[in-house]
Amino acid sequence: MVSDPEARFQHLADQVRQRGGRLTPQRVAILRILALSEGHPSVEQIYAQIKDDFPTTAMATIYKTIALLKEMDEVLELGFADGSSRYDGKRPDPHPHLICVRCGEIQDLDVPALDELVAQVAAQLAETVEYDVHSHRLDLYGLCKTCRAAGSHSGRTE
Repeated sequence: MVSDPEARFQHLADQVRQRGGRLTPQRVAILRILALSEGHPSVEQIYAQIKDDFPTTAMATIYKTIALLKEMDEVLELGFADGSSRYDGKRPDPHPHLICVRCGEIQDLDVPALDELVAQVAAQLAETVEYDVHSHRLDLYGLCKTCRAAGSHSGRTE
C-alpha cells in the first residue's frame, strides 16, 4: 500500500483514469480528501470540505466517486449500526480501528500480531470448514485521549 499521501492521491487518480472515469475538479478534490485524510470522513464531511470551492457539487457526486473506489477496492467503508458510514482512502485493506464512543473519532491501529492471527484463523477455516475468508473487521471502542481528558467516563454517547 502507498504510504505517502500525495503518492496515494496520484495512485487513486491513475486508477480512476484507467477505469475510464473522468477526473473533474470535484472528483479530484474528493480523491485528495480521501488520500490525505488522517481521519475517516463521512460523505457529509467530504461535502463540507469541498462545498465552498465547488458549491454546485451534489452529494450524489461524492457517493458515485466512493462507489467507484469501492468497486476498485481502493477505499475501505466502515459501516455502523446507525446506518452511517465512514471511509478510509489511505488504507483500503482491512485493518483494526480505535473508535471513540463519545466523539466518533476513528484511528487506524497497527498490530502485526492481529494480522498474523487473522491469517491463522482464515487458514484454519479454509481447512476445517472449507470457508474462504475474503475480509475481516476489528474495531475497538473506548474513549480517545481528548474525551478522557474532558472527564467523560461513561463510555456512552447520549
